[in-house]
Amino acid sequence: MYALRKPARRSAEIEYMRPNYKLIAMLLIVATVVPAAGTETAAFASVSWNPHEIKVGSPCLFKVEMAALPSSLKGKWQGRDVVFFSTGQRHVWYALAGVDVETTPGNYQLALEATMPDGRVIPSVQEVRVWPSAYKTEKLKVPTRFVQPDAEALKKIEADKELKKKAFSHESPEPEWSGMFHPPINSTVSEAFGTRRTFNGKLASIHRGLDYHALEGTPILAANTGTVVLAGDLFYEGNCVIIDHGQQFMTLYMHLSRIQVTEGEKVKEGQEIGLSGATGRATGPHLHVAVHWQGAYLDPAQLWMLSLPILP
Repeated sequence: MYALRKPARRSAEIEYMRPNYKLIAMLLIVATVVPAAGTETAAFASVSWNPHEIKVGSPCLFKVEMAALPSSLKGKWQGRDVVFFSTGQRHVWYALAGVDVETTPGNYQLALEATMPDGRVIPSVQEVRVWPSAYKTEKLKVPTRFVQPDAEALKKIEADKELKKKAFSHESPEPEWSGMFHPPINSTVSEAFGTRRTFNGKLASIHRGLDYHALEGTPILAANTGTVVLAGDLFYEGNCVIIDHGQQFMTLYMHLSRIQVTEGEKVKEGQEIGLSGATGRATGPHLHVAVHWQGAYLDPAQLWMLSLPILP
């Protein structure tokens, strides 16, 4: 006769196999609150830039394609704000930026934030490689007063700094440029961007612009559409015009013999803004043109080659 099996063992097995409903409920709550990895950043379809290989001193155009349609897109790169704009279709966004001539080569994070119509902010981070550029060194001789300014000159230099600071802080939230930037003069380059210079063996500086051969009185044209934020005589720059093309992306035109625009004036691409000369710290008649973006000086020659969208 068989003995009856004790039920204690069976009860323990059944209890062991019974689902833990409290634990399941907790896991479901966590899964609801925390989105799966990549769900939010999937809103960013692609991030690219032109040129594909960004070098020290290079201007660049960032392009962000979105799977979702944000109401705004902004970023941070190398400590500078990057404000994106859309050409009407909110799935494609652009930002004009660049790398200062004194930047150390390496990888830099482009931190993006897309604000959606419902108020959600979706972040994304992209590594952008900055490659080195090769610049030459040269020695120049200029009048002593430009190397060792007297008290009166120093006073003007300080006043000029305030004028330039005010001009560079000009706020224009939307881009005013449209399409590619063009050289302001049809001439050959006399001095490249980024050259390390020594003046009279004492003052070292970096050439933060591009010099063109120009006879006295040669017409100088605006590189693109924008607003004149400075038009005046400065100690080093001579007669100088600064044009803001929107979002603090600016072009500077120096050593002019004559200025033909006024501060606050809207200018179009190709409009005559002045005549070339040799005012300020100059060894002879020529045009010095520079590109400035939020404290960074960029290579104008590379800007002329940068393919940019035509804005409405």
